[in-house]
Amino acid sequence: MFRSGSNHLVLLFFFFIAGFLLHYQGRPKPLADMWAQFRSFAGIAHDVGSDPPPVQTYVLPDEAPADLGQITEKPDFPLPARKRNDQVVRHKGFTLSYAEPYEQAEWVAYKLTRGQVTGQSTRARLFLPDPKVKTGSAVFADYTRSGYDRGHLAPAADFKHDYAAMEETFYMSNISPQHKAFNAGIWNDLEKLTRIWAQRHERVFVVTGPVLKPGLPTIGRVNRVAVPEHFYKVVLLVQPPHVRGIAFVLPNQPSGEPLSTFAVTIDAVEKLTGLDFFPLLPDNIEKEVEASCRPKDWYRLR
Repeated sequence: MFRSGSNHLVLLFFFFIAGFLLHYQGRPKPLADMWAQFRSFAGIAHDVGSDPPPVQTYVLPDEAPADLGQITEKPDFPLPARKRNDQVVRHKGFTLSYAEPYEQAEWVAYKLTRGQVTGQSTRARLFLPDPKVKTGSAVFADYTRSGYDRGHLAPAADFKHDYAAMEETFYMSNISPQHKAFNAGIWNDLEKLTRIWAQRHERVFVVTGPVLKPGLPTIGRVNRVAVPEHFYKVVLLVQPPHVRGIAFVLPNQPSGEPLSTFAVTIDAVEKLTGLDFFPLLPDNIEKEVEASCRPKDWYRLR
């Protein structure tokens, strides 16, 4: 028999669980979110082995190069193919190509690892001109009272492991005009999902940017900063013998649609932007991976 004090504890626990289940009514997302918050608060790492293994969309053929792992370790592996007049700027955590006519980067590329997204650095907040942009980057005042957010291309939260690297994400070369509800909404959701993939798979390669073209509207008190109509994000996972790629093109406006609605092939983004992504991949692998888009193969993409 339980003593009186123990009985009270058992009853309290029972009523807590009953109330908790009635409140969430079996909805999995709030439960998952609460557990994720608890893990973060308690310092518990994500248990990547607790979920079923993902479906893999492409398996390397027998004739695939044995040194694919070495290829992906090259510092420039995430970078799109360079054009003759590219103004490539290298920062601690990412590299970008600055498009002077539009006063923003046409792409930002980097390797995103589990260690980066689980760091504890305090978020930096000071937006500054990029001293490495030879032609001069946009400035803070260009966005003031414009009606648009200073939207990150490489998110600050992707560099929680290193405060200096996080600070560099606040250079104006890494910023693009974004609708406020887009920046805080579906774009933020995609950034979080990409970090989840990095946490789950140890690393992914990311290229992000605005879709730039002549005739876009502009903002700016000092510079004429183009306001993109769309943004893209390209993600590549290499875990030999498996290789997977996926891309997204999102309109610069609020959306309540699921992210999978905006999933496209990497080939589609190449056609839209004129860029060549992951040119260091062997041609046969690049062709297969960049022509495939299967959202269901990506963890938590619904």
